[in-house]
Amino acid sequence: MPRRDLKSKDKRVINTPDFVYKSVLVQKFVNKLIYGGKKSTAEKIVYGAMERLKAGSKEDSLATFNRAIENVRPLLEVRARRVGGATYQVPSEVRPERSVALAMRWIINYAREKTGKPMVQRLADELLAASRKEGASFKKREDTHKMADANKAFAHYRW
Repeated sequence: MPRRDLKSKDKRVINTPDFVYKSVLVQKFVNKLIYGGKKSTAEKIVYGAMERLKAGSKEDSLATFNRAIENVRPLLEVRARRVGGATYQVPSEVRPERSVALAMRWIINYAREKTGKPMVQRLADELLAASRKEGASFKKREDTHKMADANKAFAHYRW
């Protein structure tokens, strides 16, 4: 048993928007993409991907980025709940902050999994696919929703 209360941990609030698009969401995305403490490299990747989005979709890249995040955000997820020696996958709603964090994580992970192209191109492709409700990250969201729907019978174990 931990000595301190784990639920009392303060959330880090990012209020400073990025300097190009003036968006807090883009700043959070850059911070999620950081690898090995190299923020300038992460910024180059994100801004390069946004430029490719503008060229590829003939639309505002920030609107495409926001739509991609919105399309990948999960509304439901399953959580393991142990009841009487058995473990049940209990569906539960996802908090808005967590759903945005999951969407960003999925987009970045699936962009990193692809090979053969520079990261700027892979990230732009994944964001464009997600904004069109296609791609691996959108499929992950659909699979999460299907799993929650399949385990609806255990919803009464939620608290």
